[in-house]
Amino acid sequence: MSSPASVRDRAGTAGRSLGRAVQRATASPLGTYQSAVVRIGVSVTCLLFLLREWPHRRELYGPDGPWSWGMARRLIGNNDAFTALMWSDSTFWFETVYVLTLVSAALLAVGWRTRATSVLFMAGVLSLQNRSIFMGDGGDNVIHLMALYLVFTRCARVWSLDARRAAGDAARPTGSGDPARGITGIVLWVVLGCVLVPATLLGGLGGTWWLQSVLWLLWLGNGAWWALDRYAPGHELRTLFDVLANLAHNAALFVIMAEVCLIYATAGWYKIQGSRWQDGTAIFYPLKLDYFTPWPGLSGLVASSALAIMVLTYATVIVQVAFPFTLFNRRVKNVLLVLMIGEHAGIAVLLGLPFFSMAMIAADAVFLPTVFLLWLGHRVSLARQRLFSRTAVRFRLPGQRREGPGDEEATRSGDGSGHTLIG
Repeated sequence: MSSPASVRDRAGTAGRSLGRAVQRATASPLGTYQSAVVRIGVSVTCLLFLLREWPHRRELYGPDGPWSWGMARRLIGNNDAFTALMWSDSTFWFETVYVLTLVSAALLAVGWRTRATSVLFMAGVLSLQNRSIFMGDGGDNVIHLMALYLVFTRCARVWSLDARRAAGDAARPTGSGDPARGITGIVLWVVLGCVLVPATLLGGLGGTWWLQSVLWLLWLGNGAWWALDRYAPGHELRTLFDVLANLAHNAALFVIMAEVCLIYATAGWYKIQGSRWQDGTAIFYPLKLDYFTPWPGLSGLVASSALAIMVLTYATVIVQVAFPFTLFNRRVKNVLLVLMIGEHAGIAVLLGLPFFSMAMIAADAVFLPTVFLLWLGHRVSLARQRLFSRTAVRFRLPGQRREGPGDEEATRSGDGSGHTLIG
């Protein structure tokens, strides 16, 4: 039997481990770079899709579609889904919602007022997709889910305009703030409140009580957050809000990871049950469909090799089934992650499904290693600096002296005339 001292030691060790885990989950948001990549990938995918379908928007989600407004209203009356397009059947209202979804996707991609734009983006995505549920595919389902989860994440801590503004505020001396600073956030908060109140009173948020509760909680919470941050930054409630926000972020990030694993696990295990996947010929058939062959010559070349078809078919099943189990080994996980991203890139090219592939790659990005993301961000920053320095040299102001041998380095550092032209 174990002695009382050893039992107390084990209990103390377990308690300390639990304490460290709780401290890590509440002290700061985890995976800030990964959540930023997911935010950028999902919003850019939705933005590009809506731009591509701009000429066909009314047929897909609007008044000219085969799924009429009355049919959509009857369906939504049964499933209580949310869509702002049911508030009115006018063409003007449809165009307004479509444009607002475009704008919110662009603002979310650059990380401007992310707490508000993430909610607008979610509302726009749900409005369009729930209006015509038969128009989507697997990629739309992923964007649908990620739009919901991103609302609860602090996905603008890096690589965003919000992060740049926060860094500028932190560098500003205490007491030197502009009284008008933050007026944009106040106006945005008031405008959203003016939309939320009548939408709730008139029953325009669907029949799901949780959506109304979440929207009101977000709106009131952000107002209280701003008030505490402005007038009582060191108050205990301000610290509590930070802890709750970190918990919500980390929980949402965990849900995103679980969702990606569930997608691949179910896809892989369902494939195993199919006879075409079992005999290694499943990849052959879509390559022979005109709808999935944007490059007939390339598709025919791949389909002509029985070995390539067999390898691609079995590799797809193995990677999808094995991926959730590789999370316990970082190196193996990274290898399979590269294979899955390559698989989706191949689907985009061979089968002509670029937006489905972009959505899946954006979701897969939650598992990218932080070291790689830091390296990638550094390379992008260097490329941007080179581009800006060349632009500054090419477009000199009239009357400026020509560059000397030491001017190029000054321009790169931001001390030369290029900083004025760019900034």
